[in-house]
Amino acid sequence: MCGYVGFINSNMVAKEPVIKKMMDRIIHRGPDSEGIYTDDYVALGFRRLSIIGIEDGMQPIYNEDKSLVLVFNGEIYNYQILKSELLKKGHNFYSHSDSEVLIHLYEEEGKNMLDKLRGMFSFTIYDKKDQSLFIARDYFGIKPLYYGSFGDSFLFGSEIKSFLDYPEFNKELNYDALESYLSFQYSSLPETFFKGVYKLTPGHYIIYKDGNFEITRYFQADFDCDDELELEPLVDEIEEVFLDSIKAHKISDVEVGSFLSSGIDSSYAATVFQGDKTFTVGFNYDQYNEVDYAKELSGIIGIKNESKLIGDKEYWDSLSRVQYHMDEPLADPSAVALYFVSELASDYVKVVLSGEGADELFGGYNIYREPFSLASYSRIPFPIRKLIGKFADILPDMKGKSFLQRAGQEIEDRYIGNARVFSNRERKKVLKIKTNAPDTNKVTSKFFKLANDCDDTTKMQLVDINTWLIGDILLKADKMSMAHSLELRVPFLDKEVFKLARTIPLKYKVNDENTKFALRLAARRVIPKKVADKKKLGFPVPIRVWLKEKEYYEKVKSYFAKPIAKEIFVYKELMSLLDHHFQGKKDNSRKIWTIYIFLLWYEVFFEKENKKV
Repeated sequence: MCGYVGFINSNMVAKEPVIKKMMDRIIHRGPDSEGIYTDDYVALGFRRLSIIGIEDGMQPIYNEDKSLVLVFNGEIYNYQILKSELLKKGHNFYSHSDSEVLIHLYEEEGKNMLDKLRGMFSFTIYDKKDQSLFIARDYFGIKPLYYGSFGDSFLFGSEIKSFLDYPEFNKELNYDALESYLSFQYSSLPETFFKGVYKLTPGHYIIYKDGNFEITRYFQADFDCDDELELEPLVDEIEEVFLDSIKAHKISDVEVGSFLSSGIDSSYAATVFQGDKTFTVGFNYDQYNEVDYAKELSGIIGIKNESKLIGDKEYWDSLSRVQYHMDEPLADPSAVALYFVSELASDYVKVVLSGEGADELFGGYNIYREPFSLASYSRIPFPIRKLIGKFADILPDMKGKSFLQRAGQEIEDRYIGNARVFSNRERKKVLKIKTNAPDTNKVTSKFFKLANDCDDTTKMQLVDINTWLIGDILLKADKMSMAHSLELRVPFLDKEVFKLARTIPLKYKVNDENTKFALRLAARRVIPKKVADKKKLGFPVPIRVWLKEKEYYEKVKSYFAKPIAKEIFVYKELMSLLDHHFQGKKDNSRKIWTIYIFLLWYEVFFEKENKKV
């Protein structure tokens, strides 16, 4: 696990001092060592966290005649198989790292190499012969990759913050990204909050040559549910493929630990990975504390649990650091908990397993049951339901209002993912500025079309895999773990696991009994039934409680009164949200938090002169 940054600029003579400064910005991703390659055309900088091939896996990596240069972030779990095949074809290896497999596989297969990889990755291969770049990101977006053109330069790398130290980088706020963020709580557009900087979409690669680049998709997540599957053999297959994935994800030359919350996903992974340590954090509020549960399960399975309770002051004091490491604002309160559990784990291990991706692949979110709750009401003709829903929009907040609103919309209009903070209308009301941000359904419509023949729950899964999973779940997993030089691996988001998960019929994902039905049956074989059947909770954070306390009300209020806040937002609307929540009139915590986090992020990146936090 590492980080890299690079740029193309044939006019810059002294490239090494520039790339060195950019690399230093992401030293947290790889504190163990560094490597640089420069020529008249390109500069590549690499920071290494040593996991596999500790002694000889330094990057950049070269092929036999050094005509190809590689920088790579991630892990290739089937590298030993691929290396064996490449040796038989005559390739020579000088290291024991998984990284070197990529450059020889590229020699052999070109862009088709991507189909053979099992792992998480973003990498860049520079071909000296024609001065071209081949840049790729993994299937699900586990590892980040950003790029952008500025003046005569093309920049690319693992974190946006490394671009800040480039002489031609023009730092400008993207207001379109801000408006969209108000609905999604994360950066949901291809162009980031920094104008001109883009995210490479998962399952895509870039070919850059002669000042031009082309982006191509090589993988598209989709579902092909097989209603003929029988439950017991399916559960057997889930168990088999997950155990195989855990085995692959444990490949390492250093110790591997596991995160552990109260949910089935991390509990299942922690139980079967057969390691020595699990890591848990909670808050000093009873209903927000999972530590006792984690210690109990760790005792049952015979693994030592290291835990930490996060205090409210410690949480709030960390927010600026968290947003600095995030690169773009993320208003998911659980990101901070992930920051602290990563800090805890980094004192003991370099690698941890975590449960991300299970909900999206196996149907775990409680919202996936919504089509069931609406089923009987949906017998009413849609035009009538739509009319009732419009009427409900003007009603005061009351029990049943949300149900009528949702039932009066098609799934494509009402569902944008696990977070829906401000509606399209609400965000216009709170913003003083005008933007060209697309409506929420414009962001998600292409993914609904991919699942056009599927049931509504499967449509929701596909939307989440292509939006929420990338923009929220995996973003915080990568950035919060790497903030502490910790490699986080996600065995549920495995190529082979997905091949099976995409075929599971609705009745074995979500039903009247529970979510993730088939996965829970597999987990029951190794963890207590009460744990396997536990309702999806998410990581509970007491934001709602804190914002009713005077100290934190005043803290947020001070940010709402800042000049930049009054320039972008309607101050009266901000204070209405904050006061109504503080007075207990309405739970506005998510809306308040989303705006507050943006203002904190803005302060870090636009008001502190690029200083590291």
